[in-house]
Amino acid sequence: MASNNNRLLSTTKSIKKAWRNYQKLREAKAISKHFSSYLSPQIALSESLKDEVYKIRHDVYCKELKLEPLHEQGIETDEFDAFSKHCLIKHLNSENYAGTIRLVTPQKEGELLPIEKYCSHSITDEKLSPKNMKREEICEFSRLAVPAQFRRRAMDKFAGAATGVIDENSYSENELRCFPFIAIGLYMSAASLGMGLGLKHAFVMMEPRLARSLGFIGIKFVQIGPAIDYHGTRAPYYINAPLLFKNLSPGFRVMLNNLQDVIDDQLSVIQPK
Repeated sequence: MASNNNRLLSTTKSIKKAWRNYQKLREAKAISKHFSSYLSPQIALSESLKDEVYKIRHDVYCKELKLEPLHEQGIETDEFDAFSKHCLIKHLNSENYAGTIRLVTPQKEGELLPIEKYCSHSITDEKLSPKNMKREEICEFSRLAVPAQFRRRAMDKFAGAATGVIDENSYSENELRCFPFIAIGLYMSAASLGMGLGLKHAFVMMEPRLARSLGFIGIKFVQIGPAIDYHGTRAPYYINAPLLFKNLSPGFRVMLNNLQDVIDDQLSVIQPK
C-alpha cells in the first residue's frame, strides 16, 4: 500500500510539474506574441530614421522633461551620436514610432562613453569599469525615450515613464511580468544589436527604480557604484550577455530570441555574412 501511495504521489508531482512547465510555455509564447502583434524593432539605418530618433528625443528630453535646451530644428543630438547606433520601436497599427534607444559604440581611443565623460567618478568597481576594457568591446545604453502618446494609461503618466520606469505600485504581479512592452522592447532591441555587433560589455546610467523595474522580469543589471545626482538620482550599472540570459524569465527569453532574429536580419544588410 505504501509503495502504491508513493507511486501515486510521484505521479501527481510529475503531473503538477508538467502543468507548471506547460503554463510557463504558454505565458512565454503569449508575451512574445503580444509584443510582435503590435510592435516591431527597427535599427535606424537611414538618415530619415535617424531624424525620427532625434525628433522623439527632442520631444521627450527637451520639451517634456526639460533636461536639454530646446532646438529650433526640433531635433536633439550630441557628440556621442557620431559613434552610435539607434533602435526604434514601431507601432504596427498606426505606423508611428513608439520609442527609441541609443547604443553608444566607441571604436577608438578618445571616444568615450557618456558614463565615462560625465559620471566616471561614480564608478567604484574597478573590475567592471569601462576604462579597463577595449574600446571596441564596450557600449552604453542611453537616450531611451517613449513619446507621450504611447503613455496614455494613467499608470504610465507618473514621473519616470518617459524614460522607461515601471510604477510598481500601479501594476499587479501579472502585469509586472508583461508591461510596459515598449521600454522593455527597447532595452532588448539594444541588447540584441550589441550582441549582433559582437560587443561584450554594456553600461547604463539609470535610476535605481528603473533597474528594479527591469529586475521584475529578470534583467538583472550589476550596480557598479553609488547613486549620484545626474539628471535626478542615477547610478552606474553593468550587464553582459551571460548576465542577461541567466535570470531572464521564460516569457521574455522567448521575446528576446525573437527580437534577436529580427535585429540580426536587419544587421545582415550592413554586415553581410
